[in-house]
Amino acid sequence: MRAAKPIRYAGRITTWKDDQGFGFITPNGGGATVFVHISAFAGQRTRPAGNEIVTYELTANERGQPRAGKVAFHRAGAGRRQAAAGGLARPLLACGFFGALALFVAVGRLPAWAVAVYAGISVLTFLAYARDKAAARRAQRRTSERDLHMLGLAGGWPGALLAQHLLRHKSSKPGFQPGLWFTVLANCVALGWFMSTRGMA
Repeated sequence: MRAAKPIRYAGRITTWKDDQGFGFITPNGGGATVFVHISAFAGQRTRPAGNEIVTYELTANERGQPRAGKVAFHRAGAGRRQAAAGGLARPLLACGFFGALALFVAVGRLPAWAVAVYAGISVLTFLAYARDKAAARRAQRRTSERDLHMLGLAGGWPGALLAQHLLRHKSSKPGFQPGLWFTVLANCVALGWFMSTRGMA
């Protein structure tokens, strides 16, 4: 006698904490949310970012609490294209900023070492994001958000934007984003002031 095929359910990922690797699915039609761990996406080429429609099997943990298993993205191809298009803003801004720095150096508004300073701090910032994400997965000591913001304020914000895009770390955390964009604005204002003082010299 052939075994019954497992029932698959559909829902939307309404909460996702990428730095911790878990979230919750709200089933279609309502009802209690279902816990989902990143390990349930085995075989998927991309990590979830939140708000995706997925299908899953309903399982339970050792305490009998419901959790999703064998999760698959619904129409994943379209979802990936949409996410990729929306996520290009960060790397384009970072690359455009370095292009602007090179232009300012070429016209004599900035010294050449300014590009090297921004590049060096951006690399350090990218590595700090990578280390923090690895620490989150291993439940180790994390890099504080204050330290990440200070690196961005010091000129590493292009590296922060690239890290969020490539590593998908801190990119969807609402409480983190205002601080990040403040560091971008504050650093650009400081750079503009530096260039204006050179122009008056």
